[in-house]
Amino acid sequence: MKKRHVNTLVIGSGAAGLCAALRLYREGVKDILVITEGVKMGTSINTGSDKQTYYKLGMYGTEPDSPADLAKSYMAGGAVHGDIALVEAALSARGFLHLCDLGVPFPHDELGQYIGYKTDHDPRRRATSCGPYTSKEMCLALLRALKETSVEIAEKRIAATLLKVDGRAAGAVVYNGESCGFETVTAENTVFAVGGPGGLYANSVYPPCHTGAIGIAMRIGAKCRNLPESQFGLASVKFRWNVSGTYMQVLPRFVSTAPDGSDEKEFLRERFTDADLNSRVFLKGYQWPFDVKKFPDGSSAVDVAVFEENAKGRRVFLDFRSNPAGLDMKAISSEAREYLERSKACDGTPIERLRKMNPGAIALYADHGIDIETEMLEIAVCAQHNNGGLAGNTWYESENIPHLFPIGEVNGSHGVTRPGGSALNAGQAGAFRAAKFIAGVCQSDTLDHAKAEEQAAFEIKRLEKIISGTRDARSDLQDIRQRMSRCAGFQRRITEVETALEEAKTLLEAIEKEGFCNSSGVLALTTAQLAFSSVMYLSAIRYQILAGVGSRGSAAVFGYDNAPVSENETFRSQILTSSFKNGEIVNEFEMCRPLPTPDGWFENVWADYREGKIFL
Repeated sequence: MKKRHVNTLVIGSGAAGLCAALRLYREGVKDILVITEGVKMGTSINTGSDKQTYYKLGMYGTEPDSPADLAKSYMAGGAVHGDIALVEAALSARGFLHLCDLGVPFPHDELGQYIGYKTDHDPRRRATSCGPYTSKEMCLALLRALKETSVEIAEKRIAATLLKVDGRAAGAVVYNGESCGFETVTAENTVFAVGGPGGLYANSVYPPCHTGAIGIAMRIGAKCRNLPESQFGLASVKFRWNVSGTYMQVLPRFVSTAPDGSDEKEFLRERFTDADLNSRVFLKGYQWPFDVKKFPDGSSAVDVAVFEENAKGRRVFLDFRSNPAGLDMKAISSEAREYLERSKACDGTPIERLRKMNPGAIALYADHGIDIETEMLEIAVCAQHNNGGLAGNTWYESENIPHLFPIGEVNGSHGVTRPGGSALNAGQAGAFRAAKFIAGVCQSDTLDHAKAEEQAAFEIKRLEKIISGTRDARSDLQDIRQRMSRCAGFQRRITEVETALEEAKTLLEAIEKEGFCNSSGVLALTTAQLAFSSVMYLSAIRYQILAGVGSRGSAAVFGYDNAPVSENETFRSQILTSSFKNGEIVNEFEMCRPLPTPDGWFENVWADYREGKIFL
């Protein structure tokens, strides 16, 4: 595969990328190549939570729902385009039932109704789950279906750079981890499904094998949206996993120790009364991400307490073996007490309650060599999801680079906050939309192949310099991650952000000039694109802070006087866009497009559909 041309190149094999490949095939596009570092790598197949949530249109009982109502929930957090929210809502039922048909075991009752529960930022019981490994089950089901097609999946490959010719996407230069050489894949269409920026932070719940690749799209000028809007929350660190849901609702002890494990204490009792403490811990179950609106009076005060304990050089653990000191079930909030009573889990210890409510949550850690029945679980506040990403239109084509289709987490369709599990729906909706558009509009070969080959040759020379230089890639990667966790996490101080941005620019310049030595090509190329990504993210964060947006979502902002900055809510109706143009980063705000209110007439919509006018 030194040189190859395909109609559609799919980069990434998570739930979004696999769905796109399958939908393309079923829409009649047969000339497809999927490249991936490995189908068992990436976030979708390696992450989850106590019961990993898939957020969808309501399908149970008498509670009414509609695409417009669901779209309003997507928009409620602000900084979301209404037309994109409606697309993700409209495709929700189809994408969900498609997964059910593929064998993903989402639960339904004896009458066939798909039951739901309430998740964070969810006004209704729209959430569902098939256990801790929901996204993994999605990937496995999609892979089974793809094995029945002729779609080729080339593993042990990463996209080293994207190709752009005459302002449009033209495929990618690919690094083969087996041959340690570069390959060229020119393509009429490029579906970019590389996930979130998993490698950017030192404190991260992304699986170690997932680093992301948004930087290579940024480098060719792809427009970005809402880069500063990330989610941070409590997660285990030995094995990276969100400690949300029942891990919190069973009311474990929060313990801190000295680095050597000595001097154990229940540090939350220094801040809260026992009843208040346990009520806040319970709420962390479905208020998992840090949220400035839930601090200092709500559940997010727990995140701050953990962070500040770590900042003192102490380690923090969850202990499920015994109840928190002073626990009185009658004194906790009525919401917590009623939930535990209905779950028949008011008695015993946290591990006994967890065994009753969600035994799979115990087995999950056991599968990774951690026995929470006999040992404490170390945790920290970690980066978990980037609500921002690349900017796509309602067909998930890049807003400024035709034939590039960012889908999944790399597509920044979410706003400041979002309902838990909506990302899984967004990935499936994006896959359906991109596949439909490619099949309907982009099957002809319009690419200038000579120019694409020439661009590939130029890029390969640049990339060879990066993997055969003098710098230590592992050291530079650690530098990038520590800087981002320190300055671009859930606490953001403008003085630190500005210093970090200058440091990141200096590092990027050195990397591009000097390259790396004594490291694998994958590590070198990954570090280089993360260095570029860090500059873009820090630039957007700085711009947003200086614009006066203030503290919102999962980020607490502090000004030059180190005082907290309140949110200016007028920015909820705007979206921050970021682009790399002519060697400079351009950040600016644009107004959110409103929620469409179409009043269609069946015969007219049917005619537009038959005649392909829906693509215009």
